[in-house]
Amino acid sequence: MLTPLYPITTGRLLLRPFTLDDLDAVHAYESRADVARYLYWEARDRDTSRAFLDKRATRTTLTDEGDALDLAVTLRDTGDLIGQALLIWTSRQHRQGEIGYIFHPDHHGHGYAPEAAREMLRLGFRDLDLHRIVGRLDARNTASARVLEKLHMRREATLVDNEYVKGEWATEAVYAILRTEWTP
Repeated sequence: MLTPLYPITTGRLLLRPFTLDDLDAVHAYESRADVARYLYWEARDRDTSRAFLDKRATRTTLTDEGDALDLAVTLRDTGDLIGQALLIWTSRQHRQGEIGYIFHPDHHGHGYAPEAAREMLRLGFRDLDLHRIVGRLDARNTASARVLEKLHMRREATLVDNEYVKGEWATEAVYAILRTEWTP
């Protein structure tokens, strides 16, 4: 079980639970086609963003496999919400998890995604005692692949045309890191 002490602080970021007051900032990136391009969902209208935000706001503790921490990523100096970071507990028996992240494009290229994702790895390995953590992405998403590579995750698989997403076959890349390979 894992209940982090919030907020989680990094050099430039605060990771905290979402609140319903985050709707404007969340919808600002979820409504963008360029953000949804490599995700399972299309750009969201405000009502859909609100529905997912309601769910996301409850995802603050990991009590069993299948649970997820879905945290707002904000800038420490301004408090502006710039994205989200995710840790899913995928298997208790095999001590495995998965990380993910989404950031507003205005904040791409500043190292925020690896900084936030590094905290998700720390929570998974140090606090939840996971053995292995993966990151899965559309293989065309080279920017996201670079984030995982900066975390020293290795590309373990390319699953060619393994999912039918948004009317086309999509190839998935799978990255992973073991606890013994992770350096805090």
